Amino acid sequence: MSTELRRLRNYINGEFRDAADGRTTEVINPATGEAYAVAPLSGQADVDAAMKAAADAFPAWRDLVPAERQKALLKIADAFEERAEELIAAEVENTGKPIGLTRSEEIPPMVDQIRFFAGAARMLEGRAAGEYMEGLTSIIRREPVGVCAQVAPWNYPMMMAVWKFAPALAAGNTVVLKPSDTTPASTVLMAEIIGSVVPPGVFNVVTGDRDTGRMMVEHPTPAMASITGSVRAGMQVAESAAKDLKRVHLELGGKAPVVVFEDTDLAKAVEDISVAGFFNAGQDCTAATRVLVHESIHDEFVTALAKAAADTKTGLPDDEDVLYGPLNNANQLAQVSGFIDRLPAHAKVEAGGHRVGEKGYFYAPTVVSGLKQDDEIIQKEVFGPVITVQSFTDEAQAVAYANGVEYALASSVWTKDHSRAMRMSKVLDFGCVWINTHIPLVAEMPHGGFKKSGYGKDLSAYGFDDYTRIKHVMTSID
Repeated sequence: MSTELRRLRNYINGEFRDAADGRTTEVINPATGEAYAVAPLSGQADVDAAMKAAADAFPAWRDLVPAERQKALLKIADAFEERAEELIAAEVENTGKPIGLTRSEEIPPMVDQIRFFAGAARMLEGRAAGEYMEGLTSIIRREPVGVCAQVAPWNYPMMMAVWKFAPALAAGNTVVLKPSDTTPASTVLMAEIIGSVVPPGVFNVVTGDRDTGRMMVEHPTPAMASITGSVRAGMQVAESAAKDLKRVHLELGGKAPVVVFEDTDLAKAVEDISVAGFFNAGQDCTAATRVLVHESIHDEFVTALAKAAADTKTGLPDDEDVLYGPLNNANQLAQVSGFIDRLPAHAKVEAGGHRVGEKGYFYAPTVVSGLKQDDEIIQKEVFGPVITVQSFTDEAQAVAYANGVEYALASSVWTKDHSRAMRMSKVLDFGCVWINTHIPLVAEMPHGGFKKSGYGKDLSAYGFDDYTRIKHVMTSID
């Protein structure tokens, strides 16, 4: 007997709608490999409707005093807390993540981030008015950019949606947000919650595939396109947006180097790095997946890390002992497996290296050593529970290896030598450098990279600024 799949809908102009042409796509629970819902496969008519709704709602939302937008965001944060269990359930079906970790590691920071941007709405930085030409006063206005087309990824569907809509709405913009086609459920629920607070058209959700996202970016209405995703996707967005000179905000891939010097507390480093590498199945652009270890402690470190991997569990969402759940989809399982299958002969799999079970998309915690700088698995983002280990001889070689990739999002340095840590933080070419830790994020500090990791910042006042524009007003005072 077949079970009827849940029906998700777009949220446009304050109401839930099917795709205009009725097309849908199945949504798969990665913990089971089975479909649990269908979502609209939105086309041009749906994108047009969402963009019109956002454009129509923009003037009134823009013209609210910041205190009113702050109140709305604070109500949204409160509602997320009140309906946390519903959000968790939707996210767990989306992703297969452990229930307990989703409750403790995602809901609190999401709520905190919304409240941070609620405060930022009332802190519009600007220079003092002044006279720079006789008889004339200059004033700086900071304004919202307009309608924002936003595309969120599948690794943190809820939290990445927050990173997008919260600063945009706080600054006075209106939003059309597309979740990944594999993880729409929690975003649709968020639309219901947000829609109960803000006027129709201020926040819209359109589900669909890559073509839907392309239609959003190429649409003439948005003033800004923001995406968290792969380098390939980011390049396509930048190219499409360039045709009508849209602003672009790109948070793309990462290949974080984790530089471990000989004087570090090895046991603590192994414990922290293994968690930072395997958490969320390594599906994190900042994951600690590329470890560089001083040659004098390399063998000891690899042995300890392999043991930590063997002691790390993956499994079903309701298992309280697991650190992470499945990879998000069948394509991602194939990608991670492919990296291991293609390892060069000089590489050694110290732990894991295989799928776990036949149901769902689970992959074992994996450690690979013996690698060279130009190996594929060093140069390309795996986005799975795989930690690579390389050996270095001195500080200069460590820097060369660390910077010797096309990504530049995050990094970390492990040493007791303060001067060395400061030197490394200066020369590491990454948007974030952690010292003796890896992966903590706070709402007050920016997140974003360089090179092929993209440009623009999430979180912080810098992230808020990205959703504003600067206008000079000059008036005669004679």
